Amino acid sequence: MAIGGKLHLVKLSNSSISKRNILVYPPEPPMEVLFPDPTNSIYVGRTKIFNVPFYWTYENVANPHIAVCGISGSGKSYFIKTFLLRAAFTWNSNALIIDWAGEYRDWVKQTGGKVVALGKGSYLNLLDLGGMKPYDRIKQVMRTLELLTDINNYPEQRRLTEQAIEKVYIEGKFRMDAREQKDELGKPLNAPTLKDVVRTLTEQSQIGSYEFPAELENAIYRLKQFTKPGEDFFAQQSTVRLDELISSGLVGLDLAGLPDETSRALAALTILQFIKEKMRLEGWSDVKGLRLLIVLDEAWKIGKEENSDAVMIVREGRKYNFAMIIASQNPTDISEAIFSNVGTTFILKVKFERFLDYLQGSLNFSNFMRDEISRLGVGQCAVNLSLTLQTPYPSTFLIDKIEGEEPSKEYFLDLSGVLSEKQRRDVSVSRSVSFLKEDFRRKLRQFGLSDEKTEEFTKLFEKSNRRMDVVSFVILLERDGIVRRNISDFLKDSGVDDITIINIFGKVDLKKSGGVGREISQVVLED
Repeated sequence: MAIGGKLHLVKLSNSSISKRNILVYPPEPPMEVLFPDPTNSIYVGRTKIFNVPFYWTYENVANPHIAVCGISGSGKSYFIKTFLLRAAFTWNSNALIIDWAGEYRDWVKQTGGKVVALGKGSYLNLLDLGGMKPYDRIKQVMRTLELLTDINNYPEQRRLTEQAIEKVYIEGKFRMDAREQKDELGKPLNAPTLKDVVRTLTEQSQIGSYEFPAELENAIYRLKQFTKPGEDFFAQQSTVRLDELISSGLVGLDLAGLPDETSRALAALTILQFIKEKMRLEGWSDVKGLRLLIVLDEAWKIGKEENSDAVMIVREGRKYNFAMIIASQNPTDISEAIFSNVGTTFILKVKFERFLDYLQGSLNFSNFMRDEISRLGVGQCAVNLSLTLQTPYPSTFLIDKIEGEEPSKEYFLDLSGVLSEKQRRDVSVSRSVSFLKEDFRRKLRQFGLSDEKTEEFTKLFEKSNRRMDVVSFVILLERDGIVRRNISDFLKDSGVDDITIINIFGKVDLKKSGGVGREISQVVLED
């Protein structure tokens, strides 16, 4: 720097230098990447440094698949909903949300989409072919069982199960190496079910000639968990039609009615297998846009395992005319192979250092970018692109705010009354935490509050300019029967550290025991 006409050397941090764009590569991709043809791309928001509109398109990235991570309340589901709506408008894309916990059910209905609820009157036959040859379908079924059960540890049980599935197809007059399956009159054949497989194995057991009866009995027992009355969601003829799932606009496949994680993973894997096979037969089309977008949200059971179909689809890249959006609050629930192979990763607010370590190791962004990501607010994000362009560009850049179809409304909890003196002196410690309105309302419903109580809380925030003291907030939740463990989880998801949470509950107890709840009562009763 120049002082009094003389040059002086000064020390500058890397982060300071990175902001001086004359000296370094610009910290954002070139304009042709950020702002392609708006009629053939999806608007996300403006970049943080140069305020350039960012439009996402699959054309410049290695493949159309997307990973999204961010804590509860960071704007993850808001981004996904916006993305699906704009893809439908821009490309006339269909969308299938494989909805683990029923989170998207109400939104799908509100937007005029269709909800299919497995476990609540809808069935999916695991042995449906979906246009595949029986031999190929058997391989997929066995790979799924290997992923979701311990059958791979018992080779004889695996062999017995595979043979029994093959036998029921043959008994049903299926040609094992053909895709099209019709009877003598030209009518489509009905696929066998898992109940037929159990029957075949049971008949073999009753004959009593098998050398290892215990292995046979265990193979039967393993499959019976999917064929019990009331839990035979995958052992009856399908009521779910694949063509309707992927060509009916917006469809939510609600898995919340299934009894456990294994059942939900079985449904998701089966649907992915059917879709991949159908898209493989149709092949990639160079027509404008993507035919289908598939959302896997919090699907850790199939997003983490290296041999799951979700990982295989991402690794196969741009072979099919559809894209998967794999999302999770916990980045470590998404396989590193997915982060390494998706064309785009959207990183919203991430809380723990170990999550940042995992993301940085998977995506290889700089320490400067890591620091920026650690300070992201609600609705802000970092974007990592795996571009096919040859010119030098930064692979990770920042979006100032995801701009949705309607403004994302934030609620704020004031923490100033519970911070220690040391925390108040630390300018890096936040005096409040924020979360999106819709995420907040969804969380209250998950806690068991009625729609009426949820609406009351919403009105309280709106009346106080969308802000509330955290101690008053916790007292209100407890008065409505929310247990402290759930309240603690909610605060942690919103970014409140453990020490501050302890201080909050201490202040709550003090306020209750001191008889100073008058202001809380006024908040509740005020019109």
